[in-house]
Amino acid sequence: MQIATAPLIYGAIFFGVLLLVEGIYLTVFGKSISLNNRVNRRLALMEKGGRREEVLEQLRKEMSQHINATGIPLYSILANKAQKANIAFTPKALIGIMALLSVFAYVGLTIGTGASPMIRAAVAVAMGVGGVYLWVAGKAKKRLAAIEEQLPDAVELMVRSLRVGHPFSSAVGIVAKEVPDPLGSEFGIISDEAAYGRDISDSLKALAERMDMQDLRFLAVAVSIQAQSGGNLAEILEGLSKVIRARFKLFRRVKAITAEAKWSGMFLSAFPIGAIIMINVLQPHYYDAVKDTPAFIPACLIVAALLVCNVLFMRHMVNIKV
Repeated sequence: MQIATAPLIYGAIFFGVLLLVEGIYLTVFGKSISLNNRVNRRLALMEKGGRREEVLEQLRKEMSQHINATGIPLYSILANKAQKANIAFTPKALIGIMALLSVFAYVGLTIGTGASPMIRAAVAVAMGVGGVYLWVAGKAKKRLAAIEEQLPDAVELMVRSLRVGHPFSSAVGIVAKEVPDPLGSEFGIISDEAAYGRDISDSLKALAERMDMQDLRFLAVAVSIQAQSGGNLAEILEGLSKVIRARFKLFRRVKAITAEAKWSGMFLSAFPIGAIIMINVLQPHYYDAVKDTPAFIPACLIVAALLVCNVLFMRHMVNIKV
């Protein structure tokens, strides 16, 4: 039995591209960019000697640079997720990394495969762009999940601060000091903006829209209404924290209940593609008897269309909204 190594080489190169982009990110920005760091990035930058206004300017630039670069061709597909992930790389740096990874993939394909230069170039560009996109999408998903998990504890911390007599701006500052990233730096930006004169409710609304998160919108609306009409903010936030925690538990429960259906959908979507790859790896000449027939290309196109329909239909079936 002859084993084809080309599909394995393609997979190994793409995996190497993902590892390389993560390695570049950590090398440039160090551990301060990591979400599991006990000290949030804002405090880490200030401990290194950065002044408060300089750190605020740097963090605000990082959080808005991607959404302001949507005019760059093809970058708009990446800008929204890069903003939610708060990628510290500039848009130009991300495009440069795509080009660098494409060159890396092209060299790997040249060494490991015998494909034509045009095919190698097309696959290399797809790996460079696709690798960065998957990496940014993964960062965004992980960061949003971390914010959702941290938010109830942060609101309860503000409630305790308000009940001992601190003003709301000080309560936000305590969250900025005590809560790790990603929420710690976000509330640190709000605290610094309030110190320089911006209304806290406006900062909370901007954060909620930037993250596109319903729980943050609830918090922003609650603070805004209390500022306009008065009332006991501690009681309002205590009720809000219970609502957010109940919503979080509900989402986790739904996720657990629907996990089997989602994994079944992913398996049924990936199995045909995996089967085709394994056939080409284990039996490279499996289709030699029919690949020169007139019906081979139309049949391949029909199968590809059916696979795409299968993936879209399965994704729609398991995408359960609460």
